[in-house]
Amino acid sequence: MLKDQDRIFTNLYGMHDRSLAGAKSRGHWDGTAGILKNGREWIVDQMKASGLRGRGGAGFPTGLKWSFMPKESDGRPAYLVINADESEPGTCKDREIMRHDPHTLIEGALIASFAMNAHTCYIYLRGEYIREREALQAAIDECYDAGLLGKNACKSGWAFDVFLHHGAGAYICGEETALLESLEGKKGMPRMKPPFPAGAGLYGCPTTVNNVESIAVVPTILRRGPEWFSSFGRPNNVGTKLFGISGHVNNPCVVEEAMSITFEELIDRHCGGIRGGWDNLKAVIPGGSSVPMLPADVMRDGAIMDFDWLREQRSGLGTAAVIVMDQSTDVIKAIWRLSKFYKHESCGQCTPCREGTGWMMRVMDRLVKGTAEVEEIDMLLDITKQVEGHTICALGDAAAWPIQGLVRHFREEIEDRLKASKTGRMGAMAAE
Repeated sequence: MLKDQDRIFTNLYGMHDRSLAGAKSRGHWDGTAGILKNGREWIVDQMKASGLRGRGGAGFPTGLKWSFMPKESDGRPAYLVINADESEPGTCKDREIMRHDPHTLIEGALIASFAMNAHTCYIYLRGEYIREREALQAAIDECYDAGLLGKNACKSGWAFDVFLHHGAGAYICGEETALLESLEGKKGMPRMKPPFPAGAGLYGCPTTVNNVESIAVVPTILRRGPEWFSSFGRPNNVGTKLFGISGHVNNPCVVEEAMSITFEELIDRHCGGIRGGWDNLKAVIPGGSSVPMLPADVMRDGAIMDFDWLREQRSGLGTAAVIVMDQSTDVIKAIWRLSKFYKHESCGQCTPCREGTGWMMRVMDRLVKGTAEVEEIDMLLDITKQVEGHTICALGDAAAWPIQGLVRHFREEIEDRLKASKTGRMGAMAAE
Protein backbone atom coordinates (compact mmCIF):
# COMPACT_ATOMS: atom_id res chain seq x y z
CA MET A 1 0.00 0.00 0.00
CA LEU A 2 1.22 3.49 -0.89
CA LYS A 3 2.07 5.69 2.09
CA ASP A 4 0.90 9.30 2.13
CA GLN A 5 4.44 10.66 1.99
CA ASP A 6 5.00 8.76 -1.28
CA ARG A 7 2.04 10.28 -3.09
CA ILE A 8 2.92 12.56 -5.98
CA PHE A 9 -0.52 14.17 -6.29
CA THR A 10 -1.00 15.72 -2.87
CA ASN A 11 -4.14 17.64 -3.77
CA LEU A 12 -5.99 15.07 -5.86
CA TYR A 13 -9.27 15.74 -4.08
CA GLY A 14 -9.06 19.51 -4.02
CA MET A 15 -8.94 19.71 -0.22
CA HIS A 16 -6.02 22.15 -0.25
CA ASP A 17 -5.12 25.36 -2.02
CA ARG A 18 -4.54 24.74 -5.74
CA SER A 19 -2.90 28.13 -6.35
CA LEU A 20 0.82 28.60 -6.95
CA ALA A 21 1.36 29.42 -3.26
CA GLY A 22 -0.47 26.24 -2.26
CA ALA A 23 1.51 24.14 -4.74
CA LYS A 24 4.80 25.57 -3.45
CA SER A 25 3.80 24.84 0.14
CA ARG A 26 3.42 21.18 -0.88
CA GLY A 27 6.88 21.03 -2.47
CA HIS A 28 6.19 21.83 -6.11
CA TRP A 29 8.35 24.31 -8.07
CA ASP A 30 11.14 23.55 -5.60
CA GLY A 31 14.57 23.90 -7.19
CA THR A 32 13.22 23.64 -10.74
CA ALA A 33 16.02 25.80 -12.16
CA GLY A 34 18.53 23.46 -10.49
CA ILE A 35 16.96 20.46 -12.22
CA LEU A 36 17.30 22.23 -15.59
CA LYS A 37 20.95 23.09 -14.85
CA ASN A 38 21.74 19.36 -14.80
CA GLY A 39 21.21 19.34 -18.55
CA ARG A 40 19.05 17.57 -21.09
CA GLU A 41 20.86 14.25 -21.15
CA TRP A 42 20.76 13.95 -17.38
CA ILE A 43 16.98 14.49 -17.32
CA VAL A 44 16.37 11.91 -20.07
CA ASP A 45 18.71 9.39 -18.40
CA GLN A 46 16.95 9.85 -15.06
CA MET A 47 13.57 9.28 -16.72
CA LYS A 48 14.87 6.12 -18.38
CA ALA A 49 16.26 4.91 -15.05
CA SER A 50 12.94 5.56 -13.29
CA GLY A 51 11.19 3.00 -15.52
CA LEU A 52 8.18 5.31 -16.06
CA ARG A 53 5.89 3.96 -18.76
CA GLY A 54 3.38 6.25 -20.47
CA ARG A 55 0.17 6.67 -18.47
CA GLY A 56 -2.07 7.32 -21.47
CA GLY A 57 -2.80 3.67 -22.21
CA ALA A 58 -0.04 2.24 -24.39
CA GLY A 59 2.58 2.04 -21.63
CA PHE A 60 5.55 3.04 -23.80
CA PRO A 61 8.71 3.93 -21.80
CA THR A 62 8.67 7.72 -21.35
CA GLY A 63 12.42 8.34 -21.20
CA LEU A 64 12.94 6.30 -24.37
CA LYS A 65 10.24 8.29 -26.15
CA TRP A 66 11.95 11.55 -25.21
CA SER A 67 15.28 10.27 -26.50
CA PHE A 68 13.83 9.92 -30.04
CA MET A 69 13.75 13.72 -30.35
CA PRO A 70 16.65 15.17 -32.38
CA LYS A 71 19.63 16.14 -30.19
CA GLU A 72 20.52 19.13 -32.36
CA SER A 73 18.01 21.37 -34.09
CA ASP A 74 18.08 21.42 -37.89
CA GLY A 75 16.43 24.82 -37.83
CA ARG A 76 12.92 23.56 -37.15
CA PRO A 77 11.41 24.28 -33.73
CA ALA A 78 10.54 21.33 -31.49
CA TYR A 79 7.26 20.93 -29.59
CA LEU A 80 5.88 19.14 -26.58
CA VAL A 81 2.18 18.37 -26.91
CA ILE A 82 0.31 17.19 -23.83
CA ASN A 83 -2.66 14.97 -24.54
CA ALA A 84 -5.39 16.10 -22.13
CA ASP A 85 -8.16 14.80 -24.37
CA GLU A 86 -9.40 12.33 -21.79
CA SER A 87 -12.31 10.84 -23.73
CA GLU A 88 -12.00 7.11 -23.04
CA PRO A 89 -15.25 5.99 -21.36
CA GLY A 90 -14.55 5.23 -17.71
CA THR A 91 -11.37 7.33 -17.57
CA CYS A 92 -11.40 10.29 -15.20
CA LYS A 93 -7.90 10.61 -13.72
CA ASP A 94 -6.30 13.46 -15.68
CA ARG A 95 -9.17 15.84 -14.99
CA GLU A 96 -8.41 15.60 -11.26
CA ILE A 97 -4.81 16.64 -11.93
CA MET A 98 -5.90 19.62 -14.03
CA ARG A 99 -8.63 20.72 -11.63
CA HIS A 100 -6.83 20.34 -8.34
CA ASP A 101 -3.09 19.91 -8.92
CA PRO A 102 -2.42 21.85 -12.17
CA HIS A 103 1.06 23.03 -11.14
CA THR A 104 2.40 19.46 -11.24
CA LEU A 105 1.54 19.43 -14.95
CA ILE A 106 2.93 22.89 -15.76
CA GLU A 107 6.23 22.26 -13.97
CA GLY A 108 6.48 18.87 -15.65
CA ALA A 109 5.85 20.53 -19.03
CA LEU A 110 8.73 22.95 -18.46
CA ILE A 111 11.20 20.19 -17.51
CA ALA A 112 10.09 17.81 -20.28
CA SER A 113 10.21 20.53 -22.94
CA PHE A 114 13.68 21.59 -21.84
CA ALA A 115 14.83 17.95 -22.04
CA MET A 116 13.58 17.77 -25.64
CA ASN A 117 14.86 21.21 -26.71
CA ALA A 118 11.30 22.50 -27.14
CA HIS A 119 10.52 26.13 -26.34
CA THR A 120 6.77 25.66 -26.76
CA CYS A 121 4.23 23.31 -25.23
CA TYR A 122 0.60 22.88 -26.26
CA ILE A 123 -1.91 21.28 -23.90
CA TYR A 124 -4.79 19.85 -25.94
CA LEU A 125 -7.80 19.75 -23.66
CA ARG A 126 -10.93 17.66 -24.09
CA GLY A 127 -13.86 19.74 -25.41
CA GLU A 128 -16.13 18.95 -22.46
CA TYR A 129 -13.57 19.94 -19.82
CA ILE A 130 -14.69 23.51 -19.12
CA ARG A 131 -13.80 23.85 -15.41
CA GLU A 132 -10.53 22.01 -15.96
CA ARG A 133 -9.60 24.54 -18.60
CA GLU A 134 -10.37 27.43 -16.25
CA ALA A 135 -8.26 25.95 -13.43
CA LEU A 136 -5.37 25.18 -15.78
CA GLN A 137 -5.44 28.59 -17.45
CA ALA A 138 -5.49 30.33 -14.05
CA ALA A 139 -2.45 28.28 -13.00
CA ILE A 140 -0.60 29.11 -16.24
CA ASP A 141 -1.34 32.83 -15.78
CA GLU A 142 0.02 32.66 -12.22
CA CYS A 143 3.22 31.05 -13.49
CA TYR A 144 3.72 33.77 -16.11
CA ASP A 145 3.18 36.45 -13.47
CA ALA A 146 5.71 34.78 -11.16
CA GLY A 147 8.32 34.43 -13.91
CA LEU A 148 8.15 30.61 -13.89
CA LEU A 149 7.14 30.65 -17.57
CA GLY A 150 8.08 33.06 -20.33
CA LYS A 151 11.33 34.51 -21.67
CA ASN A 152 13.48 33.42 -18.72
CA ALA A 153 11.50 30.58 -17.18
CA CYS A 154 12.41 30.04 -13.51
CA LYS A 155 15.46 32.29 -14.07
CA SER A 156 17.05 29.37 -15.88
CA GLY A 157 17.81 31.26 -19.08
CA TRP A 158 15.35 29.03 -20.95
CA ALA A 159 12.47 30.67 -22.87
CA PHE A 160 9.32 28.61 -22.56
CA ASP A 161 5.65 29.14 -23.44
CA VAL A 162 2.57 27.04 -22.66
CA PHE A 163 -0.63 27.30 -24.67
CA LEU A 164 -3.99 25.69 -23.95
CA HIS A 165 -6.00 24.43 -26.90
CA HIS A 166 -9.59 23.34 -26.37
CA GLY A 167 -10.90 20.50 -28.53
CA ALA A 168 -14.53 20.22 -29.62
CA GLY A 169 -15.39 16.88 -28.03
CA ALA A 170 -14.21 14.31 -30.62
CA TYR A 171 -12.92 11.04 -29.15
CA ILE A 172 -10.65 10.42 -32.14
CA CYS A 173 -8.61 13.52 -31.22
CA GLY A 174 -7.23 11.56 -28.27
CA GLU A 175 -5.16 9.61 -30.82
CA GLU A 176 -1.84 11.44 -30.99
CA THR A 177 -1.67 12.12 -34.74
CA ALA A 178 -5.37 13.05 -34.98
CA LEU A 179 -4.71 15.40 -32.07
CA LEU A 180 -1.89 17.03 -34.04
CA GLU A 181 -4.12 17.41 -37.10
CA SER A 182 -6.80 19.05 -34.94
CA LEU A 183 -4.22 21.31 -33.32
CA GLU A 184 -3.18 22.48 -36.79
CA GLY A 185 -6.80 23.44 -37.48
CA LYS A 186 -7.63 20.49 -39.70
CA LYS A 187 -10.11 17.62 -39.35
CA GLY A 188 -9.14 15.29 -36.50
CA MET A 189 -8.07 12.31 -38.62
CA PRO A 190 -5.11 10.06 -37.75
CA ARG A 191 -1.99 10.23 -39.89
CA MET A 192 -0.09 7.30 -41.33
CA LYS A 193 3.09 6.44 -39.42
CA PRO A 194 5.98 6.71 -40.23
CA PRO A 195 6.93 9.51 -40.09
CA PHE A 196 6.48 9.42 -36.32
CA PRO A 197 5.84 12.71 -34.49
CA ALA A 198 9.46 12.81 -33.21
CA GLY A 199 10.53 13.19 -36.86
CA ALA A 200 7.61 15.18 -38.26
CA GLY A 201 4.80 16.04 -35.87
CA LEU A 202 3.12 19.39 -35.26
CA TYR A 203 3.57 21.65 -38.33
CA GLY A 204 6.02 19.05 -39.67
CA CYS A 205 8.42 19.69 -36.77
CA PRO A 206 9.87 17.26 -34.15
CA THR A 207 7.13 16.68 -31.57
CA THR A 208 6.54 14.45 -28.57
CA VAL A 209 2.99 13.73 -27.45
CA ASN A 210 2.64 12.68 -23.81
CA ASN A 211 -0.28 12.02 -21.48
CA VAL A 212 -1.08 14.45 -18.62
CA GLU A 213 -0.17 12.00 -15.85
CA SER A 214 3.10 11.01 -17.58
CA ILE A 215 4.25 14.65 -17.57
CA ALA A 216 2.84 15.60 -14.15
CA VAL A 217 4.91 12.97 -12.30
CA VAL A 218 8.23 14.09 -13.84
CA PRO A 219 9.27 16.83 -11.34
CA THR A 220 8.71 14.61 -8.31
CA ILE A 221 10.65 11.72 -9.90
CA LEU A 222 13.62 14.03 -10.58
CA ARG A 223 13.50 15.53 -7.08
CA ARG A 224 13.25 12.21 -5.25
CA GLY A 225 15.32 10.15 -7.66
CA PRO A 226 14.53 7.33 -10.10
CA GLU A 227 15.35 4.67 -7.45
CA TRP A 228 12.51 5.95 -5.27
CA PHE A 229 10.00 5.79 -8.13
CA SER A 230 11.10 2.37 -9.35
CA SER A 231 10.81 0.93 -5.82
CA PHE A 232 7.04 0.56 -6.30
CA GLY A 233 5.49 -2.23 -8.33
CA ARG A 234 6.99 -5.18 -10.21
CA PRO A 235 9.95 -4.93 -12.63
CA ASN A 236 8.90 -3.23 -15.89
CA ASN A 237 5.69 -2.07 -14.13
CA VAL A 238 6.99 0.47 -11.65
CA GLY A 239 5.94 3.67 -9.95
CA THR A 240 2.73 5.11 -8.62
CA LYS A 241 -0.43 5.19 -10.73
CA LEU A 242 -3.78 6.92 -10.66
CA PHE A 243 -6.64 4.42 -10.74
CA GLY A 244 -10.18 5.55 -11.53
CA ILE A 245 -12.63 3.02 -10.15
CA SER A 246 -16.27 3.25 -11.18
CA GLY A 247 -19.28 0.98 -11.41
CA HIS A 248 -20.60 -1.40 -8.78
CA VAL A 249 -18.32 -0.63 -5.85
CA ASN A 250 -19.48 0.96 -2.61
CA ASN A 251 -17.29 4.05 -3.02
CA PRO A 252 -16.21 4.87 -6.58
CA CYS A 253 -13.05 7.00 -6.54
CA VAL A 254 -9.85 8.14 -8.19
CA VAL A 255 -6.87 7.12 -6.08
CA GLU A 256 -3.08 7.14 -6.38
CA GLU A 257 -1.65 3.73 -5.58
CA ALA A 258 1.48 1.70 -6.20
CA MET A 259 1.60 -0.19 -9.49
CA SER A 260 1.07 -3.96 -9.26
CA ILE A 261 -1.38 -3.64 -6.37
CA THR A 262 -3.84 -6.54 -6.36
CA PHE A 263 -7.36 -5.87 -7.58
CA GLU A 264 -8.73 -7.14 -4.27
CA GLU A 265 -6.66 -4.72 -2.18
CA LEU A 266 -7.47 -1.80 -4.48
CA ILE A 267 -11.22 -2.40 -4.17
CA ASP A 268 -11.32 -3.29 -0.47
CA ARG A 269 -8.98 -0.54 0.70
CA HIS A 270 -10.26 2.36 -1.36
CA CYS A 271 -13.76 1.49 -2.58
CA GLY A 272 -15.26 -0.25 0.43
CA GLY A 273 -15.61 -3.52 -1.47
CA ILE A 274 -17.91 -4.72 -4.23
CA ARG A 275 -21.57 -3.73 -4.01
CA GLY A 276 -23.33 -6.76 -2.50
CA GLY A 277 -20.05 -8.50 -1.57
CA TRP A 278 -17.34 -10.26 -3.57
CA ASP A 279 -19.65 -13.11 -4.56
CA ASN A 280 -21.75 -10.55 -6.43
CA LEU A 281 -18.89 -9.63 -8.81
CA LYS A 282 -19.55 -10.56 -12.43
CA ALA A 283 -16.94 -8.86 -14.62
CA VAL A 284 -14.37 -6.07 -14.67
CA ILE A 285 -13.08 -3.86 -17.48
CA PRO A 286 -9.62 -3.15 -15.99
CA GLY A 287 -8.37 -0.27 -18.14
CA GLY A 288 -11.03 1.84 -19.81
CA SER A 289 -13.65 0.84 -22.34
CA SER A 290 -11.24 -0.26 -25.08
CA VAL A 291 -9.68 -3.21 -23.21
CA PRO A 292 -11.39 -6.63 -23.06
CA MET A 293 -13.40 -7.39 -19.92
CA LEU A 294 -12.31 -10.14 -17.54
CA PRO A 295 -14.67 -12.39 -15.57
CA ALA A 296 -14.96 -12.43 -11.77
CA ASP A 297 -12.93 -15.62 -11.22
CA VAL A 298 -9.88 -14.14 -13.00
CA MET A 299 -10.13 -10.83 -11.10
CA ARG A 300 -10.77 -12.34 -7.68
CA ASP A 301 -7.85 -14.74 -7.56
CA GLY A 302 -4.86 -12.46 -7.00
CA ALA A 303 -5.32 -10.25 -10.07
CA ILE A 304 -2.39 -7.81 -10.37
CA MET A 305 -3.14 -4.34 -11.66
CA ASP A 306 -0.24 -3.64 -13.99
CA PHE A 307 0.60 -3.65 -17.69
CA ASP A 308 2.18 -7.09 -18.01
CA TRP A 309 -0.12 -9.20 -15.82
CA LEU A 310 -3.25 -7.89 -17.51
CA ARG A 311 -1.70 -8.37 -20.94
CA GLU A 312 -1.05 -12.00 -20.04
CA GLN A 313 -4.80 -12.31 -19.35
CA ARG A 314 -5.46 -10.92 -22.87
CA SER A 315 -6.65 -7.60 -21.52
CA GLY A 316 -4.71 -4.47 -20.51
CA LEU A 317 -4.15 -1.78 -17.91
CA GLY A 318 -4.85 0.98 -20.43
CA THR A 319 -5.59 4.16 -18.52
CA ALA A 320 -6.35 2.20 -15.30
CA ALA A 321 -10.03 3.10 -15.51
CA VAL A 322 -11.46 0.15 -13.60
CA ILE A 323 -15.12 -0.46 -14.45
CA VAL A 324 -16.69 -2.97 -12.05
CA MET A 325 -19.85 -4.89 -12.95
CA ASP A 326 -21.93 -6.94 -10.51
CA GLN A 327 -24.39 -9.75 -11.20
CA SER A 328 -27.18 -7.29 -12.02
CA THR A 329 -25.30 -6.17 -15.15
CA ASP A 330 -26.47 -7.15 -18.60
CA VAL A 331 -22.94 -7.57 -19.99
CA ILE A 332 -24.21 -8.06 -23.54
CA LYS A 333 -26.03 -4.74 -23.39
CA ALA A 334 -23.00 -3.06 -21.76
CA ILE A 335 -20.75 -4.11 -24.65
CA TRP A 336 -23.43 -3.12 -27.18
CA ARG A 337 -23.33 0.37 -25.65
CA LEU A 338 -19.56 0.53 -26.15
CA SER A 339 -19.98 -0.68 -29.76
CA LYS A 340 -22.42 2.17 -30.31
CA PHE A 341 -19.87 4.62 -28.91
CA TYR A 342 -17.04 3.43 -31.19
CA LYS A 343 -19.32 3.43 -34.23
CA HIS A 344 -20.30 7.02 -33.44
CA GLU A 345 -16.70 8.16 -32.87
CA SER A 346 -15.00 6.51 -35.87
CA CYS A 347 -13.55 9.21 -38.12
CA GLY A 348 -14.40 7.13 -41.19
CA GLN A 349 -10.97 7.36 -42.80
CA CYS A 350 -10.31 3.59 -42.89
CA THR A 351 -12.89 1.33 -44.53
CA PRO A 352 -12.58 -1.58 -42.02
CA CYS A 353 -13.36 0.78 -39.13
CA ARG A 354 -15.93 2.95 -40.93
CA GLU A 355 -17.95 -0.08 -42.07
CA GLY A 356 -16.92 -2.59 -39.39
CA THR A 357 -17.94 -0.54 -36.36
CA GLY A 358 -21.45 -0.21 -37.78
CA TRP A 359 -21.62 -3.92 -38.54
CA MET A 360 -20.45 -4.83 -35.05
CA MET A 361 -22.95 -2.50 -33.42
CA ARG A 362 -25.87 -3.90 -35.46
CA VAL A 363 -24.99 -7.52 -34.70
CA MET A 364 -24.55 -6.63 -31.01
CA ASP A 365 -27.98 -4.99 -31.13
CA ARG A 366 -29.49 -8.30 -32.29
CA LEU A 367 -27.62 -10.22 -29.61
CA VAL A 368 -29.03 -7.90 -26.92
CA LYS A 369 -32.57 -8.36 -28.20
CA GLY A 370 -32.09 -12.09 -28.72
CA THR A 371 -33.14 -11.93 -32.37
CA ALA A 372 -29.80 -13.16 -33.79
CA GLU A 373 -28.90 -16.71 -34.83
CA VAL A 374 -26.27 -18.60 -32.79
CA GLU A 375 -24.02 -18.66 -35.89
CA GLU A 376 -23.83 -14.88 -35.77
CA ILE A 377 -21.65 -15.03 -32.64
CA ASP A 378 -18.78 -16.48 -34.70
CA MET A 379 -19.60 -14.17 -37.59
CA LEU A 380 -19.28 -11.22 -35.18
CA LEU A 381 -15.94 -12.55 -33.93
CA ASP A 382 -14.81 -12.84 -37.54
CA ILE A 383 -15.74 -9.20 -38.19
CA THR A 384 -13.72 -8.06 -35.15
CA LYS A 385 -10.66 -9.88 -36.55
CA GLN A 386 -11.11 -8.12 -39.90
CA VAL A 387 -11.20 -4.72 -38.19
CA GLU A 388 -8.48 -5.31 -35.56
CA GLY A 389 -5.03 -4.44 -36.84
CA HIS A 390 -6.27 -3.19 -40.22
CA THR A 391 -6.69 0.50 -39.47
CA ILE A 392 -4.33 3.51 -39.34
CA CYS A 393 -4.96 4.12 -35.64
CA ALA A 394 -6.04 1.94 -32.72
CA LEU A 395 -9.76 2.85 -32.79
CA GLY A 396 -10.41 -0.28 -34.83
CA ASP A 397 -8.76 -2.38 -32.11
CA ALA A 398 -10.63 -0.47 -29.41
CA ALA A 399 -13.94 -1.29 -31.08
CA ALA A 400 -13.05 -4.97 -31.58
CA TRP A 401 -11.53 -5.88 -28.21
CA PRO A 402 -14.56 -5.35 -25.91
CA ILE A 403 -16.59 -7.68 -28.14
CA GLN A 404 -13.81 -10.27 -28.20
CA GLY A 405 -13.65 -10.15 -24.39
CA LEU A 406 -17.42 -10.63 -24.17
CA VAL A 407 -17.47 -13.65 -26.48
CA ARG A 408 -14.35 -15.13 -24.87
CA HIS A 409 -15.78 -15.11 -21.35
CA PHE A 410 -19.57 -14.88 -21.70
CA ARG A 411 -20.41 -16.89 -24.82
CA GLU A 412 -22.72 -19.13 -22.81
CA GLU A 413 -24.75 -16.16 -21.64
CA ILE A 414 -25.17 -14.96 -25.23
CA GLU A 415 -26.21 -18.44 -26.40
CA ASP A 416 -28.66 -18.81 -23.51
CA ARG A 417 -30.31 -15.53 -24.45
CA LEU A 418 -30.68 -16.54 -28.10
CA LYS A 419 -32.13 -19.93 -27.14
CA ALA A 420 -34.52 -18.33 -24.65
CA SER A 421 -35.66 -15.91 -27.32
CA LYS A 422 -36.36 -18.73 -29.78
CA THR A 423 -38.49 -20.57 -27.22
CA GLY A 424 -40.28 -17.39 -26.10
CA ARG A 425 -38.70 -17.37 -22.61
CA MET A 426 -36.96 -13.99 -22.82
CA GLY A 427 -36.53 -12.51 -19.35
CA ALA A 428 -37.46 -8.95 -18.55
CA MET A 429 -33.80 -7.97 -18.20
CA ALA A 430 -32.94 -8.84 -21.77
CA ALA A 431 -35.97 -7.06 -23.17
CA GLU A 432 -35.72 -3.53 -24.56
